[in-house]
Amino acid sequence: MITILDIAKMANVSRTTVSRVLNNNGYVSNEARERVLKVIKETGYIPSQQAKSLRTKETKVVGVILPKISTETSSKVVSGIDKVLSEHGYQILLAITNLQVEKEIEYLKLLANRQVDGIILVATNVQQELVEEIQKLRVPFIVIGQNMPGVPSVYYDDYQAAKFLTQTVMNKGKKKIAYIGVHETDQAVGVLRKRGYIDALKENHIPVNEKWIEIGSFRLESGYECMKKIIQNNEDLPEAVFAATDRIAIGAMSYLNEKNIRIPEDIKIVSIGASELSKYSSPKLTTIDYENEKAGKAGAEILYKKMKQESVEADKIVLNYRLIIGNTL
Repeated sequence: MITILDIAKMANVSRTTVSRVLNNNGYVSNEARERVLKVIKETGYIPSQQAKSLRTKETKVVGVILPKISTETSSKVVSGIDKVLSEHGYQILLAITNLQVEKEIEYLKLLANRQVDGIILVATNVQQELVEEIQKLRVPFIVIGQNMPGVPSVYYDDYQAAKFLTQTVMNKGKKKIAYIGVHETDQAVGVLRKRGYIDALKENHIPVNEKWIEIGSFRLESGYECMKKIIQNNEDLPEAVFAATDRIAIGAMSYLNEKNIRIPEDIKIVSIGASELSKYSSPKLTTIDYENEKAGKAGAEILYKKMKQESVEADKIVLNYRLIIGNTL
């Protein structure tokens, strides 16, 4: 097994010089650097990450905690995180919670004990127990997807996006707007999007019809079942439906298509997500794009600065959104 000492002897330099070349830290003459790199290339030497960590006090690993790995949102956020961190020589270690708060707390403790250089949580809730656990951490940390009190966060303005989308439907002359959402354990999607919808109606002096509001889960099947309940339980049908996510919207559209209810002629559909699925729905879905990869990049850039103890302009970043007009509005 080749060691740093072996490399130093073969390159006719000191061990300190080899360490400086490997860590890209400290002065080394161009001639000496070239000799060291030539020997490393010829021998195929790979430095021990553990030994390097002891010297630099860095592991070059960032823990990323995800609610689910199978969702398009998660994959886009992770892609953005990886693009930024890999440029700085970091690897990411993924932990999947399957939407369980206790697992979020468990992974926070586990990653911190494994001495990762930083942790990113792609959050779905802002429960006080989780916030308190985060505030105990001694490693750089950031949340993506939720505005968590007292914690560095990169998030979307779900409330304003929902108000804007509801207003966009009303601008088409529609007042009878139904809503299909998710449970309030998810602050951003479950609480703020519904509140934005309701407030938009109230500001336009339109009464909120509770019979047109159904709450389910993120699954396609839930959108289908919620749409079914709205249609079956109301003689007075809505003119439009605001679905909290694309998957819910497409599930709802499936039911409407089965019942030969035309979209958008009979009922208009809008949602939030701009998923790949929305591009191929029939008709093509009108939706809001949050550009999730940008969220991952923004979060990773803030975390990197924190890991390097550089100044950060703001601990809270609110990302923009854009409306993608399809054929359902």
